[in-house]
Amino acid sequence: MTTIKVAALPPVRSGVCADPDWMAGFCRHIEALGFESVVVVEHPLVIGDYTSRYPYAPSGRMPLPDDCAIPDPIDLLGFLAGVTSTLGLSTGVLVLPAHHPVIMAKRLATVDRLSKGRVRLCIGVGWMREELEACGVDFASRGRRTDECIDVMRALWADTEPDGASFDGEFFSFSHAHTHPKPFRSGGVPIHIGGHSPPSIRRAATRGDGWQPLGLWGDELAQALDRLHAATEAAGRDRDALELTISAMSTQATPETVGKLADLGVDRLVVTCGKAELGAAQDEMSEVAARIGLASPT
Repeated sequence: MTTIKVAALPPVRSGVCADPDWMAGFCRHIEALGFESVVVVEHPLVIGDYTSRYPYAPSGRMPLPDDCAIPDPIDLLGFLAGVTSTLGLSTGVLVLPAHHPVIMAKRLATVDRLSKGRVRLCIGVGWMREELEACGVDFASRGRRTDECIDVMRALWADTEPDGASFDGEFFSFSHAHTHPKPFRSGGVPIHIGGHSPPSIRRAATRGDGWQPLGLWGDELAQALDRLHAATEAAGRDRDALELTISAMSTQATPETVGKLADLGVDRLVVTCGKAELGAAQDEMSEVAARIGLASPT
């Protein structure tokens, strides 16, 4: 039986994420199998003739068609919260600087409260310059803006009554701000940092509740973890308190693979479903659960 939490990513490319019957059936099935969470992706929009380079593929192009149905992830997680009972609800990843953090803090707190603490937020700074510019965001400042967005949301989620929350930053400023409901958990919604660039490691070490690299394996992953642990300790934080999630794993993951990841200190594995037909997708996830030893909830 595996000791790693296992999450599932639906086959986004096939467009099923906007099909309520498909998503409800898939998520109820993986919940019954013992999967820890479902992960959904985001692009607010895609600019068809983008010249930006997708950093996770040799081609420099993302592996999704321009017209792929990618629902708003928070709205989708809210829907999935209503058709499941215990399944974790995660983004992977949300393009945080494309959103106003005050509004995002409210939306996340609402879904987390109504789902009784099941939301996990994995964020990135965004790689498509054209997308962020269409959202009114300066691409060059997206890293600083992302850091500030994290700080704003945490300030609004904190218990600051009766005076309310205050913040004075480069991009956002407010005082005596009251926003309710607060997240279900007293610490707020966990924020994990996606990507494996040096800035993402720095952001995870200084601000993250977790880190989710993409496409790192073997020695590369071990070396990146060494850098993460050093940066976390330099920031005066407990490295063991930082959750590590490995994504983009195929459904062919073996117990041996999972065991090696556990030895590296990985806490969660995200497997990507490859089947577009619901019955076939459910069968595929059942095979994964049996192969790696997931325990069905009692």
